[in-house]
Amino acid sequence: MTEYIIVTGASGGLGSVTAARLAGQGYQVIGISRRPAAYAALGDRYTHICADLSDLAALPQLVKTVVAAHGPPYGLVNNAATGLDGLLPTMHNSEIRTVVELDLLSPILLTKYVSRHMVSRGVGRIVNVTSIVARTGFRGLSVYAAAKAGLEGFTRSLARDLGARGVTVNCVAPGFLATEMTEALGDAQLSRIRARSPMGRFAGTEEVAGAIAYLLSPEAGGLTGSVVTVDAGATA
Repeated sequence: MTEYIIVTGASGGLGSVTAARLAGQGYQVIGISRRPAAYAALGDRYTHICADLSDLAALPQLVKTVVAAHGPPYGLVNNAATGLDGLLPTMHNSEIRTVVELDLLSPILLTKYVSRHMVSRGVGRIVNVTSIVARTGFRGLSVYAAAKAGLEGFTRSLARDLGARGVTVNCVAPGFLATEMTEALGDAQLSRIRARSPMGRFAGTEEVAGAIAYLLSPEAGGLTGSVVTVDAGATA
C-alpha cells in the first residue's frame, strides 16, 4: 500500500511545489486548501479536498473523512497560513484572531486528530512550516511571528510526546519566499530583504520543499524536535 501524506495549503506556492515533489517521490498526496487545485500532471497520485482550515469545529470530521477514504496517514505537512500584516495597535481583533486560528490553533488541532492514527500504527512524520520571522521578528508581522513561534514551541514538546511512538515532529522555517504572501511587501522592501542574504537571493520554493521531503523520508527517522532553516543564509 502506498503511503500518503496530507499537505495543507496545497493551492499556494510552497504547497503546490511540495505536493508535486512528494507525488514525484511515489507518495500519495492529499492536498487541502480553501481554493480548488487540480494538478493533472500528478495523475492519481494527487487528491484535492476543498476545506476551510480556519473552521476549527470541522477539523475532526475532515480527518475522519480522509482516513475513511485512504486509511491511516503516514505524513502531515502543516503548511496553510495567512500573513496578514499590520501594526498591532491598529489591527482589528478579527484580523488577530484570523492569524492565530489559522497559523497556530488549526495546525495544533489538525495534528491532534491526525497523530492519533500515526500513534496507532507506530510510525508517522509531521512537518510544521514556520518562518524565520518567529526568531528574527519583522515590522508589521508581530501576530504572525507570535503564531509561528508558538508552532515551533509546539513542535519541540510534541516531539517528546510522540517520539517513543515512532512519530517524528519537525519544523521547516523558510526565509522570505517569492509567493503570494510576500507580494504585498513591494519591490523596494523585498530588495532590502534580499540584500541581507549572503547569497543575494531568497531561498526557492523547490529548496524548501526539498527540506520538507527529507523530513518526511525514512532517512530522517532519527531527527525530531528540530527546526530546519532554509533562508539562503539570511539568519546566518
